[in-house]
Amino acid sequence: MSLEQFINEAISPWMKEEGPDSDIVMSSRIRLARNFERLPFPIIAEKEDLQEVLNLFDTEYHHRTYKNYHDLEFVRMSDLQPVEKRVLVEKHLISPHLADKSVQGGVLISKSEQVSVMVNEEDHIRVQLYFPGFQLDKALDQAFEIDDWLEDKINFAFDESKGYLTSCPTNVGTGLRASVMMHLPALALTQKINRMIPAISQLGLVVRGIYGEGSEAVGNIFQISNQVTLGRSEYDIIEDLKSVVQKLVEQERKARRLLVEQSELQLEDRIFRSYGVLERSRIIESKETAKCLSDVRLGIDVGYIDNISKTILSELMVLTQPGFLQQYAGKSLTPQERDIFRASLIRERLILEK
Repeated sequence: MSLEQFINEAISPWMKEEGPDSDIVMSSRIRLARNFERLPFPIIAEKEDLQEVLNLFDTEYHHRTYKNYHDLEFVRMSDLQPVEKRVLVEKHLISPHLADKSVQGGVLISKSEQVSVMVNEEDHIRVQLYFPGFQLDKALDQAFEIDDWLEDKINFAFDESKGYLTSCPTNVGTGLRASVMMHLPALALTQKINRMIPAISQLGLVVRGIYGEGSEAVGNIFQISNQVTLGRSEYDIIEDLKSVVQKLVEQERKARRLLVEQSELQLEDRIFRSYGVLERSRIIESKETAKCLSDVRLGIDVGYIDNISKTILSELMVLTQPGFLQQYAGKSLTPQERDIFRASLIRERLILEK
């Protein structure tokens, strides 16, 4: 797949697939942080050191295939325009940190966009692997295989007592960040999520927004991930996260049933009002878009709406972000121009669905 396709296609191929509990768990992600043994870590490295890492990835992995991950494309951040970087952030292929901070950075992306390997972010290597729905075990096993594949050519910084060495102390040990993206509209509407977040934090997990650290949970989408990486095995970390996610899935389903039973008319009205806003608005901001898309997705899941697919909603979640809007328009847009173009694009996309 070419860079142009990564940037111009809103929805990644893997996102079109269904996964376990996908009505609530949108995706499962495994991220592994690794560093070269003999080179200074990116936070203190010289430009020549970072360039050596980039050159190795360009030489050894560009247009390579590993198992089901075909035609890996290596892209240097220095070759991208700011709006192109923002698009890759909006698709979760790179982090905001890599887009904003690292001129000497790059990313290796598989054709399906299921795998992305960020290069010279906070660490030399950050492997990311996504699966649709609730599939943490499968994602971890696949991430380990990719990790081993990279280690054939790279000696990782590793200490027998501490584990994998990383730039940030919170990643030392396994270097693992496991996370799930969850759509929790019923828990948000009933305000139960506000009581659950502190309890989740006490279990060594963290609740963030859709773009990770420092981001807001817009559209009732929450990212749940581990905080502890040292002193526990990868499988123990995954089991703890799975236990909490399973409880959240149960509580969200229970809250949805109660909303339908006790507030059916109000819920139905909210859902169809949001559907109407998406279909008819001439100006719409990103936060209102996220709220309306969340309501409509809930409407599909509880059976009120049957003429639109969740895939379209997932596509619109990405397509209506500022970077994608400007990439799609082919020019820079002011905030108001983005709001107008966003509304037009949503109307057109929903018409195509009918």
